[in-house]
Amino acid sequence: MKRIALSQAVVVHPERDERRDALDQRLCALLSSLGYLPLPVPNGLQARTDEAARDPVDDWLANLRPQAIVLSGGNDIGSCAERDRTESRLLDHARRHGLPVLGICRGMQMMATSCGGRLTAVSGHVRTRHRLHGELCAEVNSYHNFALDDCPPEFGVIARSEDESIEAIRHRSLPWEGWMWHPEREPAVAEYEQQRLQTLFG
Repeated sequence: MKRIALSQAVVVHPERDERRDALDQRLCALLSSLGYLPLPVPNGLQARTDEAARDPVDDWLANLRPQAIVLSGGNDIGSCAERDRTESRLLDHARRHGLPVLGICRGMQMMATSCGGRLTAVSGHVRTRHRLHGELCAEVNSYHNFALDDCPPEFGVIARSEDESIEAIRHRSLPWEGWMWHPEREPAVAEYEQQRLQTLFG
C-alpha cells in the first residue's frame, strides 16, 4: 500500500487557547478507497534553535518515508504560518526526491506560489460549481476566494473555468498536479479523477 503524506488545515479555538490540525475524513476515505495509506502530517513540528540540527519535518519524512504527497485545502496562504512552513518543507522534500504531489485548492495555490506564481481575489467561486474547459472537461465544485493571477513557467494550465480562472495545472518536469476543486466533497470520486490520481501516484 503506497504511503501518502497528507497536509492538514489549522483550526483555531481562541476560547480554549488551542490551534488544532484538521482534515476532512472524506479525503482520507477517498485515498483509502483507491488503495493508498494516508499519513496526516502534524503542523506542530517546529524547527530546533540549533541551525545545524535536522529539521523535524525532515525527521518525520525520513521515518515514515511517504511515496507521494497531497496538499489539502483549507486556510488562505499566509493565515497560518505553521502550515505554510510545513507545506513548504513537504514541497522541498518532494522536489529533492522526485515525489508525486497533488495540490487540492489551497494546495494548488501553494505549489504555484512556491514557484513564483501570484494569487488574486476572485468572486463567484465559493459554494458553486464550474464547467472546466481545456485538457480537462468536467463540472467541478468550487470553494475558494483566491485564484492564480498567472501560471508559473514551470507549470502548464490544463483546465480553466467559464471566467477563464485557472482551475488545474501540471508541472512540466516534476510529477506534480494541482486542482482548485475538492474531489473529496463529491458523493463519489469521478472516473477521470481516479485515473489521474492513479497515473500520478502509480
